[in-house]
Amino acid sequence: MTNPLASDVLRLPRLHCYILSLFPEVIHSYTQASIIGRAQKQGILKVDVINPRDFATDAHHRVDDTPYGGGAGMVLMAPPILSALDSIDLGPNQATPGEKTSLLMTSPAGRVFNHDWAKTLAQCDRLVLLCGHYEGFDERILHKRPDIELLSLGDFVMTGGELAALAVVDAVARLIPGVVQKFDSVTADSFYTGILDHPHYTRPAQLDGDAVPDVLLSGHHGAIAQWRRQQALLKTALHRPDLLEQARHNNTVTEAEYLWARQQARLSNTETEAECQNPR
Repeated sequence: MTNPLASDVLRLPRLHCYILSLFPEVIHSYTQASIIGRAQKQGILKVDVINPRDFATDAHHRVDDTPYGGGAGMVLMAPPILSALDSIDLGPNQATPGEKTSLLMTSPAGRVFNHDWAKTLAQCDRLVLLCGHYEGFDERILHKRPDIELLSLGDFVMTGGELAALAVVDAVARLIPGVVQKFDSVTADSFYTGILDHPHYTRPAQLDGDAVPDVLLSGHHGAIAQWRRQQALLKTALHRPDLLEQARHNNTVTEAEYLWARQQARLSNTETEAECQNPR
């Protein structure tokens, strides 16, 4: 399958990520390993970590303080964060004319990150992520930098934004040509075509009486492709019916596929309910 971003592969690094974090070791431990680490060694991807403490002006390198008005917790101060951002904008790695940069701040108020957003960010040249901590950032950072977009992984709270930033980098990076060796495996993933991926099987062919579907052992590529498409549709209808509705709206599944998946899901749910009421 042709890689839609293949024309960019010779421009290295294809994506330069900057992560502002008080805990660089958390970022390094992930981005230096596995697929992301290999992509950096190949020069396709570059991940730099910037510690706002390096831009604090006091002797203790303080980056947080108590909130005005009282209350529990600490707030990340604006000056070190803004100076850290300036070091990217004005430093030796500043964007050249025509380069596209996205600036993201992890926040419970943010738009929920998804695959479509990842595809958009994969078109960027530079990605800057600010990792929140404690009670969050001084609001004036957003006043000074209206180009910041707020991003969330969902309706829950973590101790810091590092995991969210890493999730974004990982999801975006795998859409960059060359990061994943076989791009066909990327385009077959869940969400890429609007629905979930089909079930996967590997050796052994028999597992305590549970056999791999015969069609996968048949060698008939057309039949295998049809089975995988049907199973992907059924899996989506069973587990993420909202995605199936959206795929129907976006015309990434046909009306016939939509109706078939809905019918098969109803039959499957009916069988499951019957088994629960009459256990063997």
